[in-house]
Amino acid sequence: MAKTYDFPSDLRAGQEELHQVRAELSALLKRLPWSVEPLDGFSDAGGWRKIERPASPGWTADEQAEVEKLRRREHELAVFVSCHRFWSEIAAEDRVEARTHLKHAHGTPPGEADRTPEN
Repeated sequence: MAKTYDFPSDLRAGQEELHQVRAELSALLKRLPWSVEPLDGFSDAGGWRKIERPASPGWTADEQAEVEKLRRREHELAVFVSCHRFWSEIAAEDRVEARTHLKHAHGTPPGEADRTPEN
């Protein structure tokens, strides 16, 4: 029989926000130059694969502040979710499975994604 988990609403909301913050941070980092500080471009063909980078203008102070803000919030949410009181109510051998269910529960109504589909 598949186990179900009745995740508290604040835990579900924290996990959902964590997904959103990580997606925002990832998108931001993809848009930013490869180097935080201004650096010249380079090409290195001496290793096992060729590496090339164009010159980087670096990040602006606003961009650095936005990355720092998102990283700080990501850390706060990760601590909140992983240290939530709910986990102490779950048997130790079931916590990994429960955590996996929570990670994949976003975007679905409470109770619906908390069930494991039977194979």
